[in-house]
Amino acid sequence: MNELQPVNQNVLLDISDDKQEQKTSSGIIIPDTAKEKQNIAKVLAMSNIENAEIAVGDKVLYKPLSGNETEFEGRKYLLIQYSEILAKIVETEEI
Repeated sequence: MNELQPVNQNVLLDISDDKQEQKTSSGIIIPDTAKEKQNIAKVLAMSNIENAEIAVGDKVLYKPLSGNETEFEGRKYLLIQYSEILAKIVETEEI
């Protein structure tokens, strides 16, 4: 089995497309070319980063147009520098 292991302060994010059809409230189907690209992804792997504020499995928000997209064994990934991650998405309870 092959796997991608990031090096040099890189983080591997899963950006595989959801194949669900998106529609507007009036029922118009939105084509893939018109969909806004989300800058949220799940962390799949990380290089050895001291005092990292994220971990494998976290969802993160990253800078638009950053990193290098690659396809590996039928899935899409983004290799991104740790410094290009803007925030970790944390689930909280409502008060």
